[in-house]
Amino acid sequence: MNNDLSKYRDRCELSQGELAETVGVTRQTINAIERKRYNPSLELAFELADYFDCRIEDLFSPE
Repeated sequence: MNNDLSKYRDRCELSQGELAETVGVTRQTINAIERKRYNPSLELAFELADYFDCRIEDLFSPE
């Protein structure tokens, strides 16, 4: 799955660790999502979209 998580994170000037702490996961999870090595759960995808005040489709898209 493609994602723009790093772009949204960079716009807010957040480190992976800061974002991870905010949504309750590890920095490694955020890193794996950004590198397309891990697809987030639906719950986490909603949390990320809510945090960035966008739609899930704005963050994630099928390859």
